[in-house]
Amino acid sequence: MPWRDLVKTRAAMDGMAIERAIARIAHEILERNKGTDKLVLLGIPTRGYHLALRLQKKIEEIEKVTVPSGAVDATLYRDDLGIKKTQPSLKKMDIPISIDGKVIVMVDDVLYTGRTIRAAMNALMDFGRPLAIKLAVLVDRGHRELPIKADYIGKNIPTSAREGVKLHLEEVDGVNEVVVTEED
Repeated sequence: MPWRDLVKTRAAMDGMAIERAIARIAHEILERNKGTDKLVLLGIPTRGYHLALRLQKKIEEIEKVTVPSGAVDATLYRDDLGIKKTQPSLKKMDIPISIDGKVIVMVDDVLYTGRTIRAAMNALMDFGRPLAIKLAVLVDRGHRELPIKADYIGKNIPTSAREGVKLHLEEVDGVNEVVVTEED
């Protein structure tokens, strides 16, 4: 990949580690929610959406039940729209059923400042009143700016302010991996 020539990288998770984390998160979701009753998985595009679909598939393998899943696009609810040089494009909004009275598990790839999650919760509230909103992330890298905490975490990867964490998924990037990057 060309970007690897520009930054230092180190592998944090390979494809097998990602799949094990997804399996563990799926089991934790089922255990804490006592099954799939009222459960809805909503991924934050782009990679959070694909992780939600993977969680849906894993839960279906375990419980033999299909949990509704979709996407919640936080783009229009971001607090940095006015300060960005280029305006972000809308991604995918797909909420397949009413969320009223449901336990929503929002799924994202990397939890950092918490601002994307706050925006996604604001977007979600325009669609109804869920019983609860839970958060599942593949990676929690720290550095929170808002009081947001994940309920389900695949892996904690502490980072410095100069580092970044990138998730690559087969569906989007052609490879499954998590890398930590450091700019020169």
